[in-house]
Amino acid sequence: MNRAGCGTIAWIDGPGDGGTWGAPEQLALPLADRGLALADGLFETILIQNGKPQLLEAHLQRWRQAAARLGMAAPPEADRLQPLLAEAIERSGSSDAALRLNWSRGNAGRGIALPADDDCPPNHRFWLQLSPWRPGFGAVSSIISQGERRNPASQISACKTFAYGWAVQARREAQQRGADEALLLNTAGQLCCATTANLLLLIEGRWLTPPLASGCLPGIMRAQGLAQSWLQEAELWPLDLDRCEAGLLINSLDCRPLVGKRPHAEATQLLGPTARRLWERCLADGSDR
Repeated sequence: MNRAGCGTIAWIDGPGDGGTWGAPEQLALPLADRGLALADGLFETILIQNGKPQLLEAHLQRWRQAAARLGMAAPPEADRLQPLLAEAIERSGSSDAALRLNWSRGNAGRGIALPADDDCPPNHRFWLQLSPWRPGFGAVSSIISQGERRNPASQISACKTFAYGWAVQARREAQQRGADEALLLNTAGQLCCATTANLLLLIEGRWLTPPLASGCLPGIMRAQGLAQSWLQEAELWPLDLDRCEAGLLINSLDCRPLVGKRPHAEATQLLGPTARRLWERCLADGSDR
């Protein structure tokens, strides 16, 4: 993965209209924050290219919809984010970067109970982090996780929440089994997604991806592919991995070919250009210019 530690900048909201800039390791959340204590929060990861956020409105729309689904207050809108983003880019010196927007339900007492809004007005907390990033298109090997599954009936499955413990454990399982990435089944045994990406399979000349009913995250690039009609939804099963002509893992930061039985170098050479072309096609429509 193309990550860099230098040049990373973060900002966290403060009392009133204030806020604090600093390195991520220098800033802190209160111990009472529900995002920290209970993973009760949402985030969005947005690609910055040449100093401009890509598909920003699509990300913010998903953010708003997820907040409403989970009974949270509405997160910040673009007019508040744009000045902060411009300052983050200036402070970090990174015009090509990954932006993470975080929205926590805020401080609360012990336990999971939610206070009624009329008893305690929402005190949600917002912070962001900007890290240098360049998209990657190299191949990854994968296994099907035996320990983690996606629940299509869960509200959490439809939202990009802080609760990524399942993904951490699935990726750990993949590494223990000598692979780069883990594919997740849902509770019905259907293919669903990878730990941090949507799954695309090329079968009989058509690019297919599991439907949202599978429990996969409603990915932004996935939605772009469907809107552009080169991608279609279909129920996929583990046996489809054996009969597919190619596979890709796509998200807002990368598009990586699945290795199959071929060495990494060969898979990258054969499918890397296809991954890049489809990923850039998704960015072409609707990017914020």
